[in-house]
Amino acid sequence: MRIIIILLLLAGFSATAQEFKMGKVSMEELQQKFHPADTSAPAAILFKRGKSFFEITSDRWFLVTEVEARIKIYKKEGYEYANEEIDYYTGGLSVKLYFTDAYTYNIVGGKIEKTKLRSDGEFDEKVNENVSLKKIVMPNVKEGSVIEYKYVIKSPYFHEVNDWYFQYPIPANNVSFEMAVPIYFDYNRYLAGYVHVDQTAPSKRWGVASNFEEVFTIYSAKNIKALKQEAYVGNVRNYLSILKHELAAVKMKNQEPKYYSTDWEAVSKKIYTHDDFGKQLGYKDYFSKDLDPLLKGATTNEQKMQVVYNFVKERMNWNENSRLFCDKGVKKAYEARVGNSSEINIMLTAMLRHAGLNANPVLVSTRSNGVALYPTIAAYNYVIAALKTDSGFMLLDATSKNALPNVLPVRTLNWVGRLIQQDGSTVEIDLMPKTSSKEVMNISVAMDKDGKISGKTRDQYFDYNAHNFRENYAGTSKESYIEKLEKYYKGIEISEYTVHNEKDLSKPVMEEYSFTHNNVSDVIGDKIYFSPMLFTVTASNPFKDDTREYPIEFVFPQQDRYMVNITIPEGYKVESLPKPVTLMMEEGIGSFKYNIVSKDNQVQLSVIYDINYATVSKDYYDTLKDFFQKMIEKQNEKIILKKA
Repeated sequence: MRIIIILLLLAGFSATAQEFKMGKVSMEELQQKFHPADTSAPAAILFKRGKSFFEITSDRWFLVTEVEARIKIYKKEGYEYANEEIDYYTGGLSVKLYFTDAYTYNIVGGKIEKTKLRSDGEFDEKVNENVSLKKIVMPNVKEGSVIEYKYVIKSPYFHEVNDWYFQYPIPANNVSFEMAVPIYFDYNRYLAGYVHVDQTAPSKRWGVASNFEEVFTIYSAKNIKALKQEAYVGNVRNYLSILKHELAAVKMKNQEPKYYSTDWEAVSKKIYTHDDFGKQLGYKDYFSKDLDPLLKGATTNEQKMQVVYNFVKERMNWNENSRLFCDKGVKKAYEARVGNSSEINIMLTAMLRHAGLNANPVLVSTRSNGVALYPTIAAYNYVIAALKTDSGFMLLDATSKNALPNVLPVRTLNWVGRLIQQDGSTVEIDLMPKTSSKEVMNISVAMDKDGKISGKTRDQYFDYNAHNFRENYAGTSKESYIEKLEKYYKGIEISEYTVHNEKDLSKPVMEEYSFTHNNVSDVIGDKIYFSPMLFTVTASNPFKDDTREYPIEFVFPQQDRYMVNITIPEGYKVESLPKPVTLMMEEGIGSFKYNIVSKDNQVQLSVIYDINYATVSKDYYDTLKDFFQKMIEKQNEKIILKKA
């Protein structure tokens, strides 16, 4: 048996500190008004314990999982945590799932009252032919209630044990999981996340009420913080603390061992040979008559790539389904001009190969799908294409009309992908951008004696900034977009708005508009106070917490440039200006350069803000927090004008 540790696991074991018994809810627990470590929590898990073990019934192995939970409800917003729903695989065999010992506890007349879950509070739902859903809605739930329940799943499907979570959207005091595996089965175990989980060394014992030896392991965690969204985190579930099991081998007495464990090479080969993946790459008759005439004028590999890429983007429309495999196949998708992510990008890969280019599909797990933790087909839900060039791999995605080579839709920027070559071998591909995407903003304004400004803005967007602008602007009326812009820059009134190059992907997007603003300055006596960054100033630090649990995701390296020219009111002169400053972060993470000068009735400001990495380790959180605080303080420093 082997164990793979992902992200963070600190070795050691601490047994559960306090004894937990179902039905022994205390007056102290019921009287508690808030969680001592998180007073804002709407609810908390006081205890959650799971255990999985095996039984033999009629010569068939069954995996049994029992879960016991006690949850405290503090606020009305926490009522949802008094209910539970579990989806489970049913397949074609009998799977049992049932709740027992489900009660709601309250204080009534100074005594503890418990209300049992009624039959009308249980619901069964069939999600599809292989998956069912069991729900319970606990009765008599109030602020201050404690609820308890136990459920049992008995299943003949034991290839993968149900995932066990050590972290939830609410704090958890004690969470533990026990796994007892007969010596005939080997499981790989994958522990992911940032919660400290103690683990016993696997030990052998005789199974309870059985005649087989088993390997027993306990995992436990205490005082677990709620899984909360932090600033600059894409999918917080990527960092969820979770335990996964995967069947590696079955070794019965007097039988040949059966090995199920796999690696990325085996997974890649299995995907590539699938009829709805690799086979689709071999088709070309459906597109050759349309594509070949376009390729005649292309002589270089760059030209061929552009012809193929533009052809697929113009012809095909993404149905917004993220898939690893084709649904209806590339031929039908091509004919209908609509397809899922696999159909469109497998089609793209096939056409690139047809043009004589070294292209291969890349498996991707989208940001909403989470990170691929271990070798399994289910780890991925999306496909892009990679073109081998002299300088490395060029990544392409034709699902977005606004994508460019190496400028993929943001949904695909999720750490690493896996390229599958024609021989079935695999190469890990870094999906995260390395080149900085720029935004350059030029503002020219005149200020009157009442502090009101009027002027013009020209804003240019490059690379990912341009892609995101086009994605957000597409399908939006000019009036709606101006309304959003005025909401973003609070207090501004925009007129004469125009946008250039929104369809010409070879050029940066540029928007221009005139504006007025009445709320960028304070007039006090004979003086006017205002920030030279005007309405673009950042109001508060996005990094407010004292500590950071997860990496900081900027998605792509970026540079923002601001050039502001201000004509001061007639009859006023500059009394004081903010001082120029340069802020630098360690390890070249980023910088902020602020330079300002005044001459005659003009003030000119130049600001350059750089973040040089798509993702920054949480170890540099204090650095980032301090950097942003100093940058924002500088942005908010005032020019003082005084009547001459």
